[in-house]
Amino acid sequence: MNFTEEQLERYSRHIILQDVGVEGQTKLLESSVLIIGTGGLGTPAAQFLAAAGVGKIGLVDADQVELSNLQRQVLHHTPDVGKLKVQSAKEKINSMNPDVEVETYDYYLMSHNIREVIRDYDFVIDGTDNFPAKFLINDACVMEGKPLSHAGIIKFTGQTITIVPEDDETPCYRCAFPEPPKPGVVPSCKEAGVLGVMGGVIGTIQATEAIKYLLDKGELLTGTLLSYDALDMEFRKISLNRNDNCGVCSDDPEITELIDYEQGACEL
Repeated sequence: MNFTEEQLERYSRHIILQDVGVEGQTKLLESSVLIIGTGGLGTPAAQFLAAAGVGKIGLVDADQVELSNLQRQVLHHTPDVGKLKVQSAKEKINSMNPDVEVETYDYYLMSHNIREVIRDYDFVIDGTDNFPAKFLINDACVMEGKPLSHAGIIKFTGQTITIVPEDDETPCYRCAFPEPPKPGVVPSCKEAGVLGVMGGVIGTIQATEAIKYLLDKGELLTGTLLSYDALDMEFRKISLNRNDNCGVCSDDPEITELIDYEQGACEL
């Protein structure tokens, strides 16, 4: 593509990077990322993907902005309280970078509609805050062959892993966690709390993984669960192997249709 003078200036720090350059920036502008959940994880991820010039960003969220969100959901501001989260985030992205096309989905993704939505995107970021959604997103991405960044945060800790179904050696979320926990077993973020900056730390790592995938550069967090403890300021990498008997990504999967599990309240 031919860059305008404004684009050359906007993306100049990418263009002078040896592993990005004009070719890499063109890839970003021609790529698309779907962010499911525009909250603590999704908003910092969206912010940096938009600034980087990812050409199309999809935002999925059925909720409205609440005052309690503003402690960590950085694209939403006080005047946005009561507004749909996807609309609030879209307005900030449009103001930040007019190169980015923003598509919004102000409804919940369920077994009957998620595959149709994710099919149009090159990479998926899971910024949701409940186990039923996370298992649904993982299973849909495996079935559609879509790369995925999973993450979760609670209290002073966070974790993330990248899943690339097209790589037969890459474990999916179910390889490590075969079934969601029963409702009420794991404390919710409303019960346990979460340090506001945790979303920024982990959400920007998710954005980094998306950009690396789109550029085909570096080593992704495939087969590696990255955990972060803010109190000890410690990152740990935990190796995960593909489960040959995984219910969804094995050669003979038991799960061939998507499942809508019972929805808990803000479980992580």
